[in-house]
Amino acid sequence: MTTLSAAQAHHSHSATATARPARSASAIGPADPLRGIDADEIVETRAILAEAGLVAETTRFVYVGVDEPDKAHVLAGGDLPRVIRALLLDQATGAAHDARVSLTEHAVLRADEIDGANGQLPILDVEFEAISDMLGAEDEWHAALAKRGIAHDQVALAPLSAGQYGFEDERGRRVIRVLAFMRQYEQDHCWAHPVDGLCAYVDMVEGRMFKLVDHKVYDIPAEGGNFDDPEVQGAPLDTLKPIAITQPEGPSFTVEGDQVSWANWRFSIAFDAREGLVLRRIRYADADHGGEERDIIYRASIAEMVVPYGDPSPARFWQNYFDTGEYVFGRYANSLVLGCDCLGEIRYFDATLADEFGNPRVIPNAICMHEEDYGTLWKHTDIYTGSNEVRRQRRLVISFFTTVGNYDYGFYWYLYLDGTIECEAKLTGVLFSSAYDPEAGDYASQVAPGLGAPYHQHLFSARLDMMVDGVANAVDEVDAVRVPMGEGNEYGNAFTKKRTRLRTESEGVRDADLSVGRAWHIVNTEKTNRLGQPVAYELLAQGLPTLMADPESVIAKRAGFTRNHLWVTRYAQDERYPAGDLVNQNPGGDGLPRYTAADRSIDGEDLVVWHTFGPTHFPRVEDWPVMPVDYAKFTLKPYGFFDRNPTLNVPSSESMGMACHADVAGHGASEAAGSCDCATGACTCSGHAH
Repeated sequence: MTTLSAAQAHHSHSATATARPARSASAIGPADPLRGIDADEIVETRAILAEAGLVAETTRFVYVGVDEPDKAHVLAGGDLPRVIRALLLDQATGAAHDARVSLTEHAVLRADEIDGANGQLPILDVEFEAISDMLGAEDEWHAALAKRGIAHDQVALAPLSAGQYGFEDERGRRVIRVLAFMRQYEQDHCWAHPVDGLCAYVDMVEGRMFKLVDHKVYDIPAEGGNFDDPEVQGAPLDTLKPIAITQPEGPSFTVEGDQVSWANWRFSIAFDAREGLVLRRIRYADADHGGEERDIIYRASIAEMVVPYGDPSPARFWQNYFDTGEYVFGRYANSLVLGCDCLGEIRYFDATLADEFGNPRVIPNAICMHEEDYGTLWKHTDIYTGSNEVRRQRRLVISFFTTVGNYDYGFYWYLYLDGTIECEAKLTGVLFSSAYDPEAGDYASQVAPGLGAPYHQHLFSARLDMMVDGVANAVDEVDAVRVPMGEGNEYGNAFTKKRTRLRTESEGVRDADLSVGRAWHIVNTEKTNRLGQPVAYELLAQGLPTLMADPESVIAKRAGFTRNHLWVTRYAQDERYPAGDLVNQNPGGDGLPRYTAADRSIDGEDLVVWHTFGPTHFPRVEDWPVMPVDYAKFTLKPYGFFDRNPTLNVPSSESMGMACHADVAGHGASEAAGSCDCATGACTCSGHAH
């Protein structure tokens, strides 16, 4: 019998010799209050908690991370106390504490007891691993499997977060729900063989199953899904030639600890066990302002994600996973591999986290950073002057991948030469499968004989602590508007735009509308560009569906942030997570709905913009047995932030001595020395003019 846990689904690899590891973030020194936690700090945190009597033999560390100081204090400068947050769970008793530890004072500042009424601590790997023995001791479980013709040692178990449905027999309990999958042999991918209609409810403190849902006996799909089996893959596609991405002079960025400079960009990198990759103090050195480093974002992260499933069956209605708040998905970051996960001249950053015993552990190569060519930046051939100018766009890519059970998520932040910022989620992995039951309603796709894949969504929340040229910010909603034909528009060709200032938090809860090209401009209310316009960045949303579940459903209450694309709040130090602080078994109403209930002013204030984005997945046959990457993203573009195009000074390709790689009269692309004159179009490669 195998228990599936996110940790077991994660595969680590060592770095290749050509990768350049970054120095520890601690190299920046104690003056940086936002730097990522390091190994020494984790050791010290554990020691302080133990001295205070908060660490027993059965205590497990659910989360350890930096308790970031108030933004205003950071911006004011000076030394600030170093405070670490630790979430502790006693497995034997279920007692939980939320502790703050001052490394500056070597003391526990507070240790609040968590009673579970407003949520439980996230789930531990050791809890996942304990499920097999618990169910193995239950006669009712063995009987349910025997009814399906299988035994306990033939199944892989998927222990999953339970949600909160107000069931009387779950009150006060720390609950995990368990689904089963059959494995035909040790290396068989179990997702092809769901044991559907069966779900065990387990009390993790009592260590026993307290309820078994045995709804219906389904045939277990027999066809395998072993995508890594050469016989399943078929003959290799042998027409693909190697692609080599080289930078002979090395990359254009520089790294000092966690501080990065690239082109006009300056920012810092951190890693958090809950949120994963965090970008801090993103700013742009504006050449037209004497090289002034102008702030854009104070802190950017994916602060939550939820995967709500649409199968209402008695064994599966509860399937809604908060991979950040319930599973702490940063701890499952992959160790990235050069040539497989990343191509080019790569700079890796390790992630230092605490394990469940409070000891430091390192994920090598958790973050990948590199440059990419991105096609044309700007180009014009002028019919009057004969001018022919073109410049190449490139972007800096900062990314990490995390594996949570069956799904693999990549989060990519892109910084472009022209001041554009993008965040893109890449979704791949294996579908969470079910038995396909056409009589149960249209809630799943059939992806293989008898194998279903329930409809579901992936809804991410980006927390964007904005700082557009300072902290006096506001948000304008900008819509395209048709102008009726009539006086002043006699021929009906006119159209314009409507700009609406969102003045309070209740007004800042908005949805995208692609029919009017809706954008949100984060403006500085005190600064203008040379034309007198407010400096701004615009948020461009894909406008995909928000939460599909009924507004009165449990998941709609627990994941209130998913009901709208945009939430704007006044900055508050303790408002970090869109679904609330304690998400596991939270009864609902927490997070953004609670934050915005105060209806504070958001006009000319220090603002946080929260953006909900992500795909609604009706699985395809082509998604089985492993899914090609799907994409979801949003874009932030300068809108009047600069006084003109900020990329006029980007050099041409020929001035940088870049070789020509064009296909010449069917001779194929050449990597030999050549030259291109972009103004005349003359180009010589390997002796061929074209």
